[in-house]
Amino acid sequence: MQFKDHWERVYSTKAANEVSWFQSHAERSVKLILDAGKPPTPSIIDVGGGASTLVDDLLVTGYKNITVLDLSGEALASAKSRLGARASEVRWLEANILEIELDFHTYDVWHDRAVFHFLTTPDERHQYVRAVLRAVKPGGLVIIATFAEDGPAKCSGLPVMRYNANELHAEFGEAFVLLGHEKESHHTPSGNEQKFVYCFCRKVGS
Repeated sequence: MQFKDHWERVYSTKAANEVSWFQSHAERSVKLILDAGKPPTPSIIDVGGGASTLVDDLLVTGYKNITVLDLSGEALASAKSRLGARASEVRWLEANILEIELDFHTYDVWHDRAVFHFLTTPDERHQYVRAVLRAVKPGGLVIIATFAEDGPAKCSGLPVMRYNANELHAEFGEAFVLLGHEKESHHTPSGNEQKFVYCFCRKVGS
């Protein structure tokens, strides 16, 4: 996992709507969560959520039990400032997903757009999957979005892994049933195109 100071520097030198992964609305992610048919008040964690607008969209949609985790305190501060009084409705965690021990079987939905592809070693990816296995309830939904095989080779100056749907699912293994996958062509604030793949899985077992 890359160092915390890199991401603090990114968010202290760029506005949240200037970073390449910015979305004014996380429409695809919200739709995948809605389509999953989870309980009326599911527990949701957005890993690497930082300054993402997904939390805004989830609150507007009516979700209440939301956790946002990110390495960068600057990114989290940006999101809190944007939300204003509603920030108090969200649980904020400033932590490295490879180091924090999340509560056991807590989350109905695990969402990650653009963290997993920064894990460039097998050991990092294994640690991440162990975190998912620990924190997600049996039957929980896991949504992972990374650069697709025809996506960029770097992001924010750092190398990334690129995947097709089968390769991405294979990183998680038999404990996760692949429910589906989708492609996305994301247009950055500077006008470039980035190809993403979304895989959504159900965690099995106890």
